[in-house]
Amino acid sequence: MKFSYVDSHFRLCTLFIVAGATLFLAVGCGGTQGAPPQQPPPEVTVAAPIRKQIVEWDEYTGRLEAIDYVEIRSRVSGYLQSIHFDEGQMVEKNDLLFVIDPRPFQAELNGARSDVTQAESQLAQARATLEDAKARLKQSEAQRQLVETQVQRVRKLRDQNAATQDELDQFEAEYLTAEADVSASNAGISSAEATIETAKAGIESAKARVETAELNLEYTRIYAPVAGRISRQMVTEGNLVSGGSASSTLLTTITSVAPIYCYFDATEQEVLKYTRLAQSGARESSRVAKNPVFLALVDEKGFPHLGHMDFVDNRFDANTASMRARCVFPNDDQVLIPGMFARIRIPGSAPYQAILIPDSAIGTDQSTQFVYLVNDGIVEQRTIEVGPLVDGLRVVRNGLAGSEKIITQGLLQARPEMQVVTRDGTIESLEDGLPDNYEPLPPEQWISPKPDPLPEFTRTGRNLTADKEGDK
Repeated sequence: MKFSYVDSHFRLCTLFIVAGATLFLAVGCGGTQGAPPQQPPPEVTVAAPIRKQIVEWDEYTGRLEAIDYVEIRSRVSGYLQSIHFDEGQMVEKNDLLFVIDPRPFQAELNGARSDVTQAESQLAQARATLEDAKARLKQSEAQRQLVETQVQRVRKLRDQNAATQDELDQFEAEYLTAEADVSASNAGISSAEATIETAKAGIESAKARVETAELNLEYTRIYAPVAGRISRQMVTEGNLVSGGSASSTLLTTITSVAPIYCYFDATEQEVLKYTRLAQSGARESSRVAKNPVFLALVDEKGFPHLGHMDFVDNRFDANTASMRARCVFPNDDQVLIPGMFARIRIPGSAPYQAILIPDSAIGTDQSTQFVYLVNDGIVEQRTIEVGPLVDGLRVVRNGLAGSEKIITQGLLQARPEMQVVTRDGTIESLEDGLPDNYEPLPPEQWISPKPDPLPEFTRTGRNLTADKEGDK
């Protein structure tokens, strides 16, 4: 049985009429309904902010590095004869580590010492030659004087016709011979004196070779230049090692343990903040004062390690736009190991009275932050300026006096000018173990290694200390 379009339209109209009548009857039977019941005011928790003295401790991530890191290399080439340390253990300064076969260097030293003896004997011989040349000079001068006297006598006799011309010529020839002997003796003296100077130079050269040979022999015994923890042996006994150059064979390494450095980087904005604080006198610059620093490892709660600032670089790194700084820690328990990452806290402000509230009490409206106050049961919105987290609470720099009652729980239920029911609560801080006051460390508590003493120099630039040791 098929329905036409008219039948379908008629049935749809009938359905709407019936539905409308049913709705009218339902409303009519229910009678007139009143307004919805009024909701009670929401209940919120209020508390007063915490007022206390604080220091803003700025946090950085740093890397631990040893103060002394030494690559042990030989200064001479040779065969490694013996090794005298336990790998990975602590060594003291001047502990014997390696021995290079010393026999070739001992032979070289013996040869250099024999060269000194030979040069000294040549000097003695030259001095004897000089004395002999001086003696012959005296003899030649005496012979010349004798012949000169004879020539004068023969000349007088020749004038008196008492001597012949041949006799006079013979004596004059003898005089010329004596004169030549005197010149030869003078030349012998000069030669002997030159030989003496050559022998002296030979002695000094031989002594220099002895010193070099002694040094090379001493270098066959390799000692620890610093105290610290030694690494593994890179070369085993019997191997040929090269020495005396930048590419010498690496034997092992030593890293100092205590104290230890921690390096970190600060941005331009952070460095400028510290500079302004120093200019205002609120905080001394870490360039001139040993400000305290606290450190924690990844598995430690709080910041149990106390050290101080040690170094601030003189320029920004153009690649990272940051400045490198360094702090130092005693590390008596040797927990801090070079290469570790650590969290450090340095003072970022002077001690001051601050207002602290929890982050849960702070609302955000686009670019501004606010809190809700409750005065006589009415909510009031107050715009604030916040600072860093201290003891788990947010520092309020502006907007609160500290005596207000702020909503700490139920913030989403409240609106400005709304009436609320309050319940008193408290704000609790989480102590992080950092002090609320600080002072730069006094000199007797400094950990930084002291620089080497300056050598004594004369106005000519000579090292007086080295000269005195050489005289000894």
